[in-house]
Parts: sequence; structure tokens; C-alpha cells
Amino acid sequence: MNHEDLYSLRETYNAKGILLCFNGPFSQGLIEELGEALKNHVQSEKSPSSSAFDVFTAYIEVAQNIREYALAKGYDEKQASATVVISQDLSGHYVISAGNFVEPEDGPVLVERINALARMDKAELKQLFKKRLREPRKENSNAGLGLIDLARKSSVPFSCSSYPVDAGTRCFFTIRVVI
Repeated sequence: MNHEDLYSLRETYNAKGILLCFNGPFSQGLIEELGEALKNHVQSEKSPSSSAFDVFTAYIEVAQNIREYALAKGYDEKQASATVVISQDLSGHYVISAGNFVEPEDGPVLVERINALARMDKAELKQLFKKRLREPRKENSNAGLGLIDLARKSSVPFSCSSYPVDAGTRCFFTIRVVI
């Protein structure tokens, strides 16, 4: 990357309202450091404390899901890389966008699961959340509570996509949550 490329990137970030961007291997320590930076930024903006907390928890949920998926699949550092972008739109909402590689058979399943939650209204999401809380927990599973909570916190229905890359040997999965 040359000097002009960096300037161009900066201008793009400013035009898109990007506050924080990361692309690369996603470790637990990095998740925590970026989360702390995000929390400090949102708090410095004098956002209501509930909004700051929702942005922080949405970022942590998305980041942890990426990390846990990579660990469960036994991905190496390169395969476990992710792209995470935190921005603020013109109306002042925070937008958490993230993407990572997933197995081809997992992409459509994730998309359907998230789309099903996105179609629910706030009352249905609350009811589903309470129902899942009452169910016995499976070992190493939170029964999808995090995704349900993301759907509940999102000010517009959250969205996602999955599309094949690398000649169909992997998919790139993305999610977008607006707080």
C-alpha cells in the first residue's frame, strides 16, 4: 500500500462513517482490545449508556460467534481471519458488519436461521428468547440466545449473506446489525 492508497482509504472510511475496521486473524485478545476501543469511543460520543452497552454487546456477540466457529472447525490462523467494520450511519445508528469464511454447507443454514429471526417482531423475539432460556442447555451451546438477542437489539431487522468463494470450497458469510 502506498501513501496515496492510505489517504484514499481514509477518505472512504470517513465517507462511509467507519469508526473501526479490522481485517485478519481474530484472536480472543484482539476481540477484547477492539471491544474496549469501541466501548470507549461510544461512551466518548455521549451516547445513552444503554445504546453504548448494546453496541458493545452486539460487537462481542458477533466477534465471539466468528471465533467459536473457527475454533470448532479447527481453522488455522489464515482460515480464521475475519473482517469487522463498525460504522455510524447518517441517522446516528451504529452498524456492526462482519464477515468470515464458513464451510459451504453451513452458509445457507446460517442465512436461513438469521432470516427467520429477522422476520420476527420484537414480541415474538422476546417470547422465543424466554422459551430458549427455559430449555435445558446442551453442552457447549447457548441455544442461539446470542443471535436472538442481536435480533432484539437491532433497530432494523438484521441481515446476512453467504456466497461461494474459492471455486465453491468455502463461503464468505456476512452479517449486519444496526443498533
